[in-house]
Parts: sequence; C-alpha cells; structure tokens
Amino acid sequence: MGIVTFVDETTAGERRTAWGLEIAEERLSVRELIRRRVFQEVAEYNARTPEVFQGLVQPEDAERVLNGYQVRTPRRIDPEAQTALAERAFAGNGFLVLVGDRQVTDPDEEIELTLGTEVTFLKLVPLVGG
Repeated sequence: MGIVTFVDETTAGERRTAWGLEIAEERLSVRELIRRRVFQEVAEYNARTPEVFQGLVQPEDAERVLNGYQVRTPRRIDPEAQTALAERAFAGNGFLVLVGDRQVTDPDEEIELTLGTEVTFLKLVPLVGG
C-alpha cells in the first residue's frame, strides 16, 4: 500500500497544493486512477458541503469561481456522474495526465505505482480569441 500524490496545474502556471491518496494496488489503469481521485473529491465535498467544490472537473449546474466551482443549488454531487464528466474531459483533452515526467494518453494504460509516485493533472486553459 502506498500514497499517490496528486498535483493540479494549469497551462497558465497555476499550481494547487499537492494531496495524497492511499492506493493498495501496485498497478492501476489511468481510468481507475481518475475514478478514485474523483470519488475522493466528491466524498470530501459531500461530507462537508462547502460553498466551493475543488475538483478535477466542473460539476453540472456549477459555475467557475476563483478557487474552484460554486454549485448553484447546494446539493450532494453524484460521484458516478462526476467521473463520467472527468472521463469525457480527459478524452477531449480538457486535461493531461503526467505520471512522473511522462504523459499518459490512453485511459486503459496501466501505470506502475511505485513509492512516491506523483501524478500531475494539467488542466488546459483555452486561449482567448484563438
């Protein structure tokens, strides 16, 4: 069992504080890694229901704010629906996944989770006027 460290960055140079998730397996597909990350984010949000959801992708019926996404009507977020949004975003190049220094493009590719594995989710910021 080990800790995988998640780091969120944007192409605009923003970097959020890294956080860890305990993973028992030594190998995991990128799809499953995304799913577990999203389920953890949703579980933490649903347990506290803060005003802002800080997650990988924007929930439906939410608007982008400075530190995340504000859910218009306070409610519990569905982890399955949020995972589906994250999978679509990954497939549509809404974010890139870097394991160490290597980009992973296939959601079904299994990655080795060695001690100290860092996974960076690089959110792509659309260009203005482009």
